[in-house]
Amino acid sequence: MSVPASTEPVSSGYPTVVLFHSVCGLRPAVHAAADRLRAAGHEVIVPDLFGGRTADSVPDGIVIKDEIGKEELLRRAVAAAAPYSDRGLVYAGFSFGGAVAQNLALADEKARGLLLLHGTSDLADDASADDLPVQLHVADPDPYEPHDWLNAWYLRMRRAGADVEVFRYAGAGHLFTDAGLPDYDEEAAERAWKVALGFLADLPERG
Repeated sequence: MSVPASTEPVSSGYPTVVLFHSVCGLRPAVHAAADRLRAAGHEVIVPDLFGGRTADSVPDGIVIKDEIGKEELLRRAVAAAAPYSDRGLVYAGFSFGGAVAQNLALADEKARGLLLLHGTSDLADDASADDLPVQLHVADPDPYEPHDWLNAWYLRMRRAGADVEVFRYAGAGHLFTDAGLPDYDEEAAERAWKVALGFLADLPERG
């Protein structure tokens, strides 16, 4: 199965970003985020891992994710990123998409950075991040990313060698950057994007 992706190549010194959607699928908010990144000078690849399916809530999206299956979703993600991997990609994602991005970034020695919005993934005991710049933006509290989990995740990322920053947004909903969902928090979203764009602009070359 082919994985549709939206790209608009640009000529700049900014890294290429592969941006993975949440369990709610490739919603308008994901395209809006990609446009924001393109306006800042990045080329952005936006895979559709759900084949056009979307959801209006996280529980409904989880149903879609589980129907497709973790292995197939990861296969689609790898296939979407592979043609661009020699560029030194920044992997980014929303919630479930953040977990996907993390897995791909840690498996790619050329990865230039990892930008996580609303989500993380577990790490293998032998995971190596080798000075990988990582930035996480997450609601505080977040029912899907509880404090104990995030503290353990942070420590394991640091042990793996990542250079990690975590930004928490008190009172925001889980998917607070999606203007089409009840979780949306405009102030938190704008703060997150301001910091995230600075992070991307300052990423050093790797390798």
